Amino acid sequence: MTSTATKTVIVTGGAGFIGSAVVRELIRRGDTRVINLDKLTYAGNVESLSDVEGNPNYHFVQADICDREHLGRLFAEFQPDVVMHLAAESHVDRSIDGPAAFIETNIIGTYQLLEAARGYWSNLKKVAPAKAEGFRFHHISTDEVYGDLEGPDELFTETTAYAPSSPYSASKASSDHLVRAWGRTYGLPVVITNCSNNYGPYHFPEKLIPLMILNALAGKALPVYGDGKQVRDWLYVEDHARALIKVALEGANGETYNIGGHNEKQNIEVVQTLCSLLEELAPAKPAGVEHYTDLITYVQDRPGHDLRYAIDASKIERELGWTPEETFESGLRKTVQWYLENRSWWQRVQDGSYQGERMGTAVAP
Repeated sequence: MTSTATKTVIVTGGAGFIGSAVVRELIRRGDTRVINLDKLTYAGNVESLSDVEGNPNYHFVQADICDREHLGRLFAEFQPDVVMHLAAESHVDRSIDGPAAFIETNIIGTYQLLEAARGYWSNLKKVAPAKAEGFRFHHISTDEVYGDLEGPDELFTETTAYAPSSPYSASKASSDHLVRAWGRTYGLPVVITNCSNNYGPYHFPEKLIPLMILNALAGKALPVYGDGKQVRDWLYVEDHARALIKVALEGANGETYNIGGHNEKQNIEVVQTLCSLLEELAPAKPAGVEHYTDLITYVQDRPGHDLRYAIDASKIERELGWTPEETFESGLRKTVQWYLENRSWWQRVQDGSYQGERMGTAVAP
């Protein structure tokens, strides 16, 4: 089978949670050659891409975005039309314990990728002006760059001032600023998206929803930070992937788009809903557990924990016609069912790089 692709997209971090969803969706479309650049750190998992391996439109390269020379060779070899930059260290708790990796990957790595893209694009303008005109560098970021919201009715918009609270969000804010600077100073065609909390299949189990599911199935405590009333907007990962592709291919040069799921929930509500779903879908509980909610345990809050995030996603709906397909209820049910049906995937992760330990409590140097 030969490739029938009409466009080439480089996806950085394509073996990660959101990146793999983007890769699977791009390949499903059938008209796009996808070059997946991933360093394969602890959260990168090629098993998340088993559905696309062997597809003539899919090509994997193990690469570090901090290696500029390697990036330059890859740009020259694959001649991308679009770069979708998702490679990042992304866990707040890990950033509290070890911020250095976040500075290196999220800031230095983004800089090196921008410079590789700029060199490639500058050459394109000389040898293939039409291709250069259509080139886009799409930087994928987070709503955490905005800090937290004070009032119950406020929403993050694309013009909300940045006020990051954690080493992770500060590193992402820095990378956002770099991308905008490369767009304004050098004219590099860029777009930026800031998303709310993702959830869904193939989610690395250090994050809230998969951690709660797997702890409950094992009869372990379900640790809820503080009083559990922190509010997050939840976005099903496949909805997010579709939004990202729409922005990458149709978004206006220089624009920022917020992507949200229209699903604001307190953390404790999320955990309680998961318990209810597990009561229905996995009624055979571990020994000694009468109700999954009995496992809920309140623990010391995370240092600097933001209280509320909420996204105004009206711009992407108005300008690009995107809205999420999944409700929180339908998406969460699909997520629980996926984890119940894919034990081999998450058991290998647990046996390898993450056993469910808590991080993010160390604040002393």
